[in-house]
Amino acid sequence: MIVIVKPQATAEQMEHLLERIRQFGLQPMVSTGSERTVVGLLGDERLLPEGALESLPAVEQVMPILKPYKLVSREFKSTDTVIDVRGIPIGGKQIQVIAGPCSVETPEQMRSSAEAVKAAGCRLMRGGAFKPRTSPYTFQGVGDEGLDYFRTAADAVGLPIVTELMDVRKIDLFLEKGVDIIQIGTRNMQNFDLLKEVGRLDVPIILKRGLSATIKEWLMAAEYVAAHGNHRIIFAERGIRTFETAYRNVLDVTAIPVLKRETHLPVIVDPSHAGGKAWLVPQLSKAAIAAGADGLLVESHPCPEEAWCDADQALSPQQLMTLMGDLRKIAEAIGREL
Repeated sequence: MIVIVKPQATAEQMEHLLERIRQFGLQPMVSTGSERTVVGLLGDERLLPEGALESLPAVEQVMPILKPYKLVSREFKSTDTVIDVRGIPIGGKQIQVIAGPCSVETPEQMRSSAEAVKAAGCRLMRGGAFKPRTSPYTFQGVGDEGLDYFRTAADAVGLPIVTELMDVRKIDLFLEKGVDIIQIGTRNMQNFDLLKEVGRLDVPIILKRGLSATIKEWLMAAEYVAAHGNHRIIFAERGIRTFETAYRNVLDVTAIPVLKRETHLPVIVDPSHAGGKAWLVPQLSKAAIAAGADGLLVESHPCPEEAWCDADQALSPQQLMTLMGDLRKIAEAIGREL
């Protein structure tokens, strides 16, 4: 259920409304848009007597939300959410490309990667210090010191960093190192304890779609984060598992407009993990932007053939620069900016 607040409601009337909601054992969640303020009610709405809020001076209308996902739905907030990351908007008119290596390897590799990402015109950088791998015998990431390599390299060229969190025990380390965006990977999309913990942070979250997750399951995973207070959520489509074996995963381009209809939150796409091959990345990237994605997560490496992880899907610095040029043309054609 949501309460639509009157435009002329005073601060005193607003506080009275919130206190009244709490008296019924419900938690109010306020969303202030450019034109409207709405209050979402979290908890057992059966505790709320019929007509208990409609007569309050601040209330214009009380409406039920029929979707099981409340806070991330378009019903809760009709306008698009734009998430600010150190002055860089994710969502809205601008499209952001987040590029960098699959894994952090060495200080030199990260320095070269950061310089190439910056030179290509990307405004944020990705890189994994901790890597979830299917086999326990493959490279699992550099670990704690990898965050230092990443932070130092990115800071040298002024890029915010995006990296994956796998373990709640690493949250304090991530906060200490100033990770700008925390990524929740596909294998942890339904790690509900992890989602609850990042929901308590004031750090933007990239939530990747699970390998076999439905749109509803994905939205409900985001609701776990939002229900614990963190509404700075970015959806990332990265391909789903089907019967097809010709490529790594099937990029669900249809998910982009569907999510745009269902949620007010930004939607980005990871073409690298979807295709699994560098030659597929440009085409999938262009399709994603044309379909309305707010950004991309692209893997790039100073020397892809020497990458310690996912070498086949990493773009070279020159390939990344060429891709950025092509994407600018598409962005312009659809009335957006890159």
